[in-house]
Amino acid sequence: MGVSTSNFKNGMCIIHEGKRWVIVEFQHVKPGKGGAFVRTKLKELQSGRVVDYTFRAGEKFDDVRVENKKMQFLYSDGATFHFMDAQSYEQVELDSDFVGSTAKWLRESDEVEILTANGEYMGVEPPMFVELEVTETDPGFKGDTVQGGTKPATLETGAVVQVPLFVETGDKLRIDTRDGRYVTRV
Repeated sequence: MGVSTSNFKNGMCIIHEGKRWVIVEFQHVKPGKGGAFVRTKLKELQSGRVVDYTFRAGEKFDDVRVENKKMQFLYSDGATFHFMDAQSYEQVELDSDFVGSTAKWLRESDEVEILTANGEYMGVEPPMFVELEVTETDPGFKGDTVQGGTKPATLETGAVVQVPLFVETGDKLRIDTRDGRYVTRV
């Protein structure tokens, strides 16, 4: 199956240079001189690195059918992460290198989406928003700043995020896992 640059969509998975890539964003460009081209930002599924590529308009690629499988995170023993399919109760062990930076958003019994392509595990996607408790942060002082200042806070999973000065240890926060940004106190 081939897909042309004119059919690109965000989230689509293609094969380029023998590797699987997810299209993060793309832009069709038609300059006054010369042929049209497509500027893309691609994320390699294996390593997670994001790169910019430019393709000629009309170039064809093989696409990969990626499926999302909802699974529950059971626990981590340091080297491996254990997940369970809620429907079949099948358990899967994934290497900590494979889970990567997603691990800082995972708590036991949280539901995640595991990406699969042709029966092969491709990646772990945490929920878009997670609610985590602050385990450590410096106290904020009244009148510290006129503008909204921030300070680092360590969450129960070990993740460190920038939060407003009024956040205290023990507060529960909603965090956007796409960019690690504080959203609100819960």
